[in-house]
Amino acid sequence: MKKSKVIFTEKAPKPIGPYSQAILRGNTLFVSGQVAILPATGEAVTSGIENETKQVMENIKAVVEAAGMTMGDIVKSSIFLIDMNNFVKVNEVYGNYFPSNPPARETVQVSALPKKVNVEISVIAIR
Repeated sequence: MKKSKVIFTEKAPKPIGPYSQAILRGNTLFVSGQVAILPATGEAVTSGIENETKQVMENIKAVVEAAGMTMGDIVKSSIFLIDMNNFVKVNEVYGNYFPSNPPARETVQVSALPKKVNVEISVIAIR
């Protein structure tokens, strides 16, 4: 039976609840939803949806790299938006992290997110 390994990096925000930044099980990495929190200060980025999305993606990148993987190993992502009117702007920033062969994905609108942010993204990566 394969064991799970907790992935943690100081380069991404510390969990704000009873969960891990990510869990590595075999060759598969499950990254918890990331929001736009600056790892160094714990403060939320609130200076526009583009900046929020960039911080979310940088947090994801830090966790994925801490597991010894790259953004190219991501096969699935889930995007949660407070306002679907931000879809185009989020897509633009998100797309910069996947210049070719982007992962499978869904995007849904939700009524609220932790820390009153506007976007949360979780991913699954496979080596």
